[in-house]
Amino acid sequence: MRVFLILIPAVLMAQTPSPAPKAAPSATKATPAAKGAAPSSAAKAAKAKSAKTAAAPGALTTDDQKTIYALGLSMAQQLSQMGITPAEYAIVKQALTDAAAGKPAVELSAWQAKFGPFANARSAKMAAAEKVKAKAFQDAAAAEAGATRAPNGMVYRELAAGTGASPKATDKVRVNYRGTLIDGTEFDSSYKRNMPAEFPLNGVIPCWTEGVQKMKVGGKSKLVCPSDIAYGDQGRPSIPPGATLIFEIELLAINP
Repeated sequence: MRVFLILIPAVLMAQTPSPAPKAAPSATKATPAAKGAAPSSAAKAAKAKSAKTAAAPGALTTDDQKTIYALGLSMAQQLSQMGITPAEYAIVKQALTDAAAGKPAVELSAWQAKFGPFANARSAKMAAAEKVKAKAFQDAAAAEAGATRAPNGMVYRELAAGTGASPKATDKVRVNYRGTLIDGTEFDSSYKRNMPAEFPLNGVIPCWTEGVQKMKVGGKSKLVCPSDIAYGDQGRPSIPPGATLIFEIELLAINP
């Protein structure tokens, strides 16, 4: 597994609150208190409000801020492929804090060689657990009326019959689709993008190459794809290692 340790996810910032920076002066000038006198209630309120504003996460108002936040989300997805726990996220955040202070607790170069083996071991453990969970789901899908199971484990069920031709593996197809995990989490949808996908049928995961060839133009089908014919033990961002995937696919056109 390729490991990207570029940014700390924005979600980490919520794990352990950082010390609040000094509050900026209030925009409204308060009447200076006499030397030795207690601050006025108005001054106290203004100071508390300013401190609260400084401590709170800022709104994402610029494109740069939103891009940085999105990069953080991407990093969070990559870390999730290794099963990083909330406690481990706190360690990563601490590393960022220590690096910013110029006081790292370990020497980076001494540990970089361990990144790959660590990621691979974590992914393998996650994949094994995911496959155990998916077995009952696959069996239940294969038992549904009208479903067939291929030797490679793919479960195919027609949802609506088409009337056109069926594609060959070498054809380019245009489809609408929705992809989910076994817990119902949606990880991709051409419907949400309002844009059908078009691609060579032999250029996608094996489950699609085999399953879509069973369809006719105008039809809709459901594919249950074990990880061996999907994204394997490494997964993808938003797709866990070893995940079984469920696709509902509409075949809109075939373009040889």
